[in-house]
Amino acid sequence: MAVKVFIDGAEGTTGLRLADRLAHRDDVTLLAIDPHLRKDESARAKISNSADVVFLCLPDDAARAAAGNITNPNTRIIDASTAHRVLDSWTYGLPELSPVHRKAIAQSTRICVPGCHAGGFALLAYPLVSAGIAPAEYPFTAHSVTGFSGAGKKVIARYADSNRPADYALPRQYALGQQHKHLPEMKKISGLARPPVFNPIIGDFYAGMVVTLPLHTHLLNKYTDAKSLHSFFSEYYAGEKLIHVQPFGAEESLPDGMLAPAALAGRDDVEIFVCGNQERVILAARFDNLGKGASGAAIQCMNIALGLPEYRGLVTGPSN
Repeated sequence: MAVKVFIDGAEGTTGLRLADRLAHRDDVTLLAIDPHLRKDESARAKISNSADVVFLCLPDDAARAAAGNITNPNTRIIDASTAHRVLDSWTYGLPELSPVHRKAIAQSTRICVPGCHAGGFALLAYPLVSAGIAPAEYPFTAHSVTGFSGAGKKVIARYADSNRPADYALPRQYALGQQHKHLPEMKKISGLARPPVFNPIIGDFYAGMVVTLPLHTHLLNKYTDAKSLHSFFSEYYAGEKLIHVQPFGAEESLPDGMLAPAALAGRDDVEIFVCGNQERVILAARFDNLGKGASGAAIQCMNIALGLPEYRGLVTGPSN
């Protein structure tokens, strides 16, 4: 029997990608709401409570309200907003972090999809802290270059406007006051004593991102050079179909030696690069902010929670 799925907020970028991925699956029936009722809370609650899975692709306050209106204990909620990511009552939807994370997703009816920046950060920082390589007090800094699709409809429209300001063609830093909404998630999920210094940058391209963590090896507890850290990450993510740790020295074969953030646009997997020397190391996670950073992660969580093949409906590339 096909799984009944309702996407609450199907008109946004994440909702549209979800609908596109799920429309091709014969094990899923997408429940539709009358377009005139899509902002009617009671109508949305009624259809949500009839579904096996509800994806919330809504602003934070609307996601909280929608989740509160779902009273059917058999309905699994998968929330793509920021609203529930640091709550202990919700399960964090990044199964690659550990077997415990994957098992929790399989048993949960309340799952939150990682934020794109925060998910990339956690894939790099969580293994270091959980393995005792970096202390929880390590002064992490994170740089993240992302396409404009993750900023929502209004920003997408501004980038598409032929009369936009000239500086839209250039990379632009934002959240300079260190109040980005992903910071609490980055701190909690990675087990840090304090949030990292976070430097997000939006570029003039639709989808794709690179999250980068620079490390000073003298501040680490062990694995004190780039090569040993590469071995650690290769072992940590061994067997994970969606996480591809690139060969040591892979940066030398990149076009012009540069890591382009849009290379995995349209895919649902992640490439991890470990570069540097004995004193300074660069860790980088490259993926699609709408894929593993949003809809791809949501579908993966649904598959796990329902006991379906984990990677069904996802788009991946070669491991290396």
